Amino acid sequence: MTRLILLNKPFGVLSQFSAGKDESPHPTLSEYVKVPGVYPAGRLDRDSEGLLLLTDDGRLQSRIAEPRHKMPKTYLAQVEGEPDEAAIAALCRGVQLKDGKTAPARVRVIEVPELWDRDPPIRYRKSVPDTWIELTITEGRNRQVRRMTAAVGHPTLRLVRWSVGDWSVEGLAPGEWRELQV
Repeated sequence: MTRLILLNKPFGVLSQFSAGKDESPHPTLSEYVKVPGVYPAGRLDRDSEGLLLLTDDGRLQSRIAEPRHKMPKTYLAQVEGEPDEAAIAALCRGVQLKDGKTAPARVRVIEVPELWDRDPPIRYRKSVPDTWIELTITEGRNRQVRRMTAAVGHPTLRLVRWSVGDWSVEGLAPGEWRELQV
């Protein structure tokens, strides 16, 4: 039977089970998931938080992580400033990055979501407003959402992956996980 674990990866945690040769001072998945034989299906940057899927099935791992399968990934992004219609439209069309133009995304401005507190909290500046957007992509380039929002003039302050395909982080506190039968 295939194992699939949904983990709410906290901010600052590496998306791997060991720190590697450099013995990074950052926590790893091994501090949260004590299940042998499962591996991350894709990555989530150290400074991003939210849904990380782990599985023991190589085919499922490929289906989730490989861009050719175009599995949608939805993020909640707190961005600096207030994106106007032109910025949102640019994200929806796809933006030019150094490694090429991104595929079109689904993007909308949302109300402040009810999320857990981030540790450490983001830097708050009275003089610079911020806005939350929901952004769904089907690619998985390195730091793609952050680079996309920066390209339209609204750097990401906080990034939470909310869902991958039909799987969601809803109901999981940071560091918590649940296993599904697939």
